[in-house]
Amino acid sequence: MKTDILRLCFKGQERVMKKMTTVFMAMCITGLAYSGDALVQLDLKQVKVGGEIGRRIDVTVTNNILRLNVDKDFLAPFQKREPKADYIGLGKLIDTVVRMAAYTADEKVVALKKHLVDEIIKAQEADGYIGDMVQEKRMWQLWDVHEMGYIIYSLINDYRYFGEKKSLDAARKAADYIVKRWPEMPADWGQKTSVGVHVGVTGIDRTMLALYKVLNDKKYLDFCLKDRAIQDWSVPIIVGRRKLIEGHTYAYMAMCLAQLELYRVQPDERLLKQALGAIDFMTARDGMVITGGVGQWEIWTDDQDGRGELSESCSTAYQLRVYDNLLCLKGDSRFGDLMERTIYNTLFAAQSPDGRQIRYFAPLEGARVYHNGDTYCCPCNYRRIVSELPLFVYYRFGKGFAVNIYAESQAKIEQEEGLSIMVRQETDYPNSGNVVISVEPSKQAAFPVKLRIPSWCKEAKITINGQQMDRSVSAGTFAVIDREWKAGDKITLDMPMKWRLVEGRKRQAGRVAVMRGPQVFTLNPEQNKSLANKDGADLGRMVINLAGIESEPLSSDAVRPRGVACRLKAGSSGFGMDNPGNILLTLTEFPDPNGKCTYFRVPDMKDAVPDELLGLWK
Repeated sequence: MKTDILRLCFKGQERVMKKMTTVFMAMCITGLAYSGDALVQLDLKQVKVGGEIGRRIDVTVTNNILRLNVDKDFLAPFQKREPKADYIGLGKLIDTVVRMAAYTADEKVVALKKHLVDEIIKAQEADGYIGDMVQEKRMWQLWDVHEMGYIIYSLINDYRYFGEKKSLDAARKAADYIVKRWPEMPADWGQKTSVGVHVGVTGIDRTMLALYKVLNDKKYLDFCLKDRAIQDWSVPIIVGRRKLIEGHTYAYMAMCLAQLELYRVQPDERLLKQALGAIDFMTARDGMVITGGVGQWEIWTDDQDGRGELSESCSTAYQLRVYDNLLCLKGDSRFGDLMERTIYNTLFAAQSPDGRQIRYFAPLEGARVYHNGDTYCCPCNYRRIVSELPLFVYYRFGKGFAVNIYAESQAKIEQEEGLSIMVRQETDYPNSGNVVISVEPSKQAAFPVKLRIPSWCKEAKITINGQQMDRSVSAGTFAVIDREWKAGDKITLDMPMKWRLVEGRKRQAGRVAVMRGPQVFTLNPEQNKSLANKDGADLGRMVINLAGIESEPLSSDAVRPRGVACRLKAGSSGFGMDNPGNILLTLTEFPDPNGKCTYFRVPDMKDAVPDELLGLWK
C-alpha cells in the first residue's frame, strides 16, 4: 500500500516536470553541483520519501506550514515596514514553501508559494530594498541583511525550481542593493550591535554565490572574495559564550558551508580546513552529544552537559547541510552516518510528533520547551531543512547511484545515453535493518550501486536476486555493487540491530545511553507512573544493564505511528547494583516530547561500547 502511494505521488510530480524545458530541467537536476564531486544530489522532484522521514515532511506541510498565518505574522511587517520582532524569518519560510511546492506538487502549497513570492516582490522598493525596515534603519539595523539574504536565496530557488524570471529579477535587484551599500558598513558595527559581523549577516555569502552560479555575473563572486574574503576565513572553534557571540555554532556552520560552496567555484584546500576542523571537534574532541546535537545557548561546548539550551535547531539544520556537502565532495559514507544520527534524534526531537510545534533546543535531560510562536530563526530553519530531507536519500554516482538514507522511498535517476533508473526501497527502517531495493533500469546496463553500511552495523549482509554478495561488507563504508542490471533486479540489505549501551563522556562519564541502530532512547517518566514527578537528574541515578533489556523492541505509538520502544529492568537505587531489576522501564525514541533522561548508571562498564561516531577520521 505504501509503495502504491509513493508511485501515485511520483506520477503527479512527473506531470509537473514534463512542463519544464529540457535545458531548465538539466539545470534543476544538476543544481549547484561541482564536476569534482564524488556524489551528486538528485533534483527534488525526482524523489518521493515515505516512512518516518516522509511522515515528518507531510506533517510539516499539513499541520504546520498550511496552518501558519503568513499574512499577519510574516508578510505584514515587510508590507508596512513595521517589524514586529528582531527577526521574522520570511526568507526561510519562502524557501521552505518553494521546495515543498516542488516536492509535493500540492495545489495548496503551490498556491501558498505563489502568494508569498508575489507579495514580497510587490513590497520590494524601486531601489531593490526588500526588507522590513524604515529608510533610516536599513542595512545596519541588526538582522536586516540576514533577513534580506534569505529572501534573495528563496527567490533564486523559485527561479531554479519553477523558472520564475520575475523572482530572479527581484533577487538580482535586492542583491545589488546590498552590494552597493556594503562599503557603508560602520567600522564598529559589530561592537554597536554586540554581535559579530559574520553572525549578523549569516547566510549572505551562500546567497551571493548562488546568484553568481545562476547569472554568471562576477560582481557577486567579487563580493564574496573581496568584501567578505571567504577564502581567508580561518576562525577557530571558540568554546563558551563570549563578546560578539564569537562561538555561535549556527553562524560557524554557515561559514563552513559558504567556504565549501566557494571551493566548487575555485578549488583551494584552505576552504576545506574550517569545515573539517568542525567535524574533528564534534567527533574527536567531545563537541557533539550522543544525539548528534552541538552547543548550549547556541555556542560551542565540549563538556557533554545534557541539560538546558542544548542543540539549537538552526545549528542542526546547518550541520546537516555541511555533512551533505562533504558527503558529495568526498564520497565518504561516515558523513552519512552523522546525517542519519542527527536526523532521527536531534532534528526530529525539535518538532512535536504531530508537526505543529517546533523547539529551539532539544536537551538530553530535563524539560523540553517549544518555541513561542511561528516566526524567528529556529522554527523557520527547521521547516527549511525538512524540505531538503528528500535530497539526502539518493545520489548519482558515476553512471549509477548511491543510497545514503534508508527509508521507504523511490527515485528516478536520469543518466547519460538515454538511461534512466527507477530505484525503490521497501523497508520499515529504523524499526529494523531490513531493506529491499528494487533496481529498474530503462534498459539493461552496467553501472555501480553504492549502499552506505552504517558504522553501528558490524554484521551487514547483502544479497542480489537471492545470491549473497561474494565480497565482505565493512561498517562505516559504502559497499559497491558494480554489475549489469536489468528490470526486476533486487538487492536485499540486512543490518542486524542489537541493543547497545554507549559510554558517556565527561559529565556523562560512568553512565550509558541506550541505542539501537541510529536511534537513541530516552526515559519519559510519564510512561512509568512511579517516576512521574522525578527530574532528569534523579532519573539518571537509576541502574541498568544489557542483560535487563528485552531483546525485541516493543511496538509503540508514543512518538510516531508504528514506532518502537525499549523495555528493560532497572534498579531505582544505587544500592544492590549487582541486581538492578526492581522496576520495569519503557524507554521511548529520543524525539518523545516528554523524554527527560538519556543516560543511566550501570553496575559495570564492561558492557558499554564507545560511540562509533567518535574519532571517525583519526
